Amino acid sequence: MDGFYFYFMELQMKLILRTTIFAIGTLVVSGASAQITQSGPTVAFAPTTPASVSGIDLANAKAMPMPMAARAPSLTGAQAAPTFPGQSGFSPGGAGNGKLASIQVAPAKTEGVLKALAQPDGVAPQEYGVGGVPYTTARVNAYNQPTATFQPYAATGKLYFNIGSGTYVCSASLIKPGILVTAAHCVSNYGQSQFYKNWVWYPGYNNGQAPYGYYTGKNVRVMTAYYNGSDGCYQYGVICPDDVALIELYTPNGLPGSAVGWYGYGWNGWGLNGSNQTLINQLGYPQALDSGVFMQRNDSQGTVNATYSNNTVIGSLMTGGSSGGPWLNNFGRAPLLASGTGFGNYANRNIVVGVTSWGYTDTSSSGMKLQGASPFTSNNIVALVNAQCAVSPGKC
Repeated sequence: MDGFYFYFMELQMKLILRTTIFAIGTLVVSGASAQITQSGPTVAFAPTTPASVSGIDLANAKAMPMPMAARAPSLTGAQAAPTFPGQSGFSPGGAGNGKLASIQVAPAKTEGVLKALAQPDGVAPQEYGVGGVPYTTARVNAYNQPTATFQPYAATGKLYFNIGSGTYVCSASLIKPGILVTAAHCVSNYGQSQFYKNWVWYPGYNNGQAPYGYYTGKNVRVMTAYYNGSDGCYQYGVICPDDVALIELYTPNGLPGSAVGWYGYGWNGWGLNGSNQTLINQLGYPQALDSGVFMQRNDSQGTVNATYSNNTVIGSLMTGGSSGGPWLNNFGRAPLLASGTGFGNYANRNIVVGVTSWGYTDTSSSGMKLQGASPFTSNNIVALVNAQCAVSPGKC
């Protein structure tokens, strides 16, 4: 029965993804306006027309629809152990100087306006873990403090881009001084060999204020298997092995990492314990929370399961707009330890091990809310970074 169910759901998802092209606008394809090149297992898109904020409609931007699981992954009982293509590893991040270059890019919203705009989504938040995965979601900002503009939060930002003439929103973060990581579904339409266009990133975006200015995308890179639809997804186009993308930024006035710093990244199960679990600190700009004007943080236990394309699953209140936001291990500034005190295994700080890829919301009385992330492996994140850094070493 399960096999028939998922065969039927896969056919439905293929139809939905293809008809979505007409629902949200004409997509960018290869041709005179762009150069598309393949390098090993990755494919890169370099538009000949530079990205520009003039094409971004901040006032009417919509959250990028998050791919939704057809049913909840089973998180009880024995879990299938994930397999990885090699030994775990990581690349460290770097600190920035924190120098601000603040600009006002949209009118700030008051608390009263935010309350008036808030609309219930029909499902009460279950932050005590009714879905079996405890989580806590809250604004990054402390009371009356723009915490989102401080390091290490500021290496995450709000990502705007165009699909046809419409403006959409995802989240993205720096993992090299001039290179962002985000979800592949924020740059490309799964299985259609098509890219979107005109990415503009605001690091540390905070209620209309861009504390470090903005940066435009120079080119993007995804895995070829995601681009052409051969990714071997557990659920077609949704729960996939490779929903991850890089965006090289245009940096005529200097690298953003010099100011905001950048995160490290890990692969092949970095940070997992013997039960394939890890603590995830998730950042992003979900549109349904505070109208997307504030960065949100979600903390949850994550579990990796081979059945679901080795995706990590967490509990989360995040929604559309948080797609592509980083999933971090050991987030924050490390304390100085007294003699005889140690951090333990996987102690490196601020390591991205995935990005928000898909969601699941149970509209029944259980109110279960889950999100998933494709695994970072030596076959995807390492291949993507190596390919992009070979082309643009100055951004790495």
